[in-house]
Amino acid sequence: EVQLQASGGGLVQPGGSLRLSCAASGFIFGSYEMSWFRQAPGKGREWVSGINTGGRQTYYADSVKGRFTISRDDAKNTLSLQMNSLKPEDTAAYYCAGRPRRAVFQVFSHQEADYDRWGQGTQVTVSS
Repeated sequence: EVQLQASGGGLVQPGGSLRLSCAASGFIFGSYEMSWFRQAPGKGREWVSGINTGGRQTYYADSVKGRFTISRDDAKNTLSLQMNSLKPEDTAAYYCAGRPRRAVFQVFSHQEADYDRWGQGTQVTVSS
């Protein structure tokens, strides 16, 4: 069965750090462009960060650039997000998602509709 299982969320004080992980199974992880999205209560889903197939290129929303680092390990079918200097506005449910690679020079997309593999999410709460 196709699955993306996110983990690593929790409660942390402002300025603290968390590392999120996403374990993939049931599909060819290495052929998927991957991203992290987040959604706060009452708000729409927001793209946070992405990484291309092979992991040579990374992308970040302006709101997290310089604080978050995305990475992948295709040998272990895992995606990670290192989150540093966390702020209360980072509080949200975080989801990992995959977009299939359909062309050799596919342009990276951060559009929610382009992703067809989604995890259940893990909650991150930043509060003092």
